[in-house]
Order: sequence, then C-alpha cells, then structure tokens
Amino acid sequence: ISQLAFLGNIITRAGVHLGGNIDYSGNSFDSYPNGLAALFGPDSVPDRGTVQIFCFIGLLELFVMKDIPGTGNEFVGDFRNGYIDFGWDSFDEETKLQKRAVELNNGRAAMMGILGLMVHEKLGNVDSLLPPHF
Repeated sequence: ISQLAFLGNIITRAGVHLGGNIDYSGNSFDSYPNGLAALFGPDSVPDRGTVQIFCFIGLLELFVMKDIPGTGNEFVGDFRNGYIDFGWDSFDEETKLQKRAVELNNGRAAMMGILGLMVHEKLGNVDSLLPPHF
C-alpha cells in the first residue's frame, strides 16, 4: 500500500493525472489537489467519493486479497491462491528468500518515503523538495 501511495503522490505531483472526468458533474481528475489535500480541505474529493474509495478497498481486502488455505500459498502474505505464478515456482529456495527480502526492503523504503512526503506536506515545503512537474 505504501508503495502505491508513494508512487501515486509522486506521479500526481509531476502533473500526470487520469484523463476524463471523475464524476458526472464534469470535474476532471486534475481539478482536485495532490496529497493529503485531496482528502482533507476545501477543494477535497467529495465525501461520497471518499466513501466509495474506502468501500472499494474494503471489498478488495475481504474478497480478493485473501490468504486461502490449501491453495499452495508458501508464506504469510502469499495471495496468489493458486492463480498467479509469473515463474515464482521455478526459483530455488535461496532465490525466493532473496526476492522476498528485496520486496520487504522496498516496502520499508516506500513507508519512509510516503511518511516523509506527508510530513513535508504538513510543513508546507513539499514543493521545494520536488521540482515542478519534473
């Protein structure tokens, strides 16, 4: 989640937004602010939109991203559930451990990255850290 949060924050601050409108009123995706201001503040996404986002995440957590016993999951957090492989089963145990360690470290780095962006956003100097539309 933190990897998606960090990447989404960086990408939208670079000026990249989805095309089209976010609702039937004609509001475009880039009409809403970046970062925490998209959720809190005068120009934030309407409450109904925020509720829809959280409900969608809840549905994913409850019905899609589940650890189903007996489907060949190798470790806690292995949500393949017998469907997605991408060659994982062809790696030896040492390579699997190395790849899992790399992914954990990437997640930890993303946690620190999004935390840093949120702190600097509250301090009001996040724009000085990132060049405009880099």
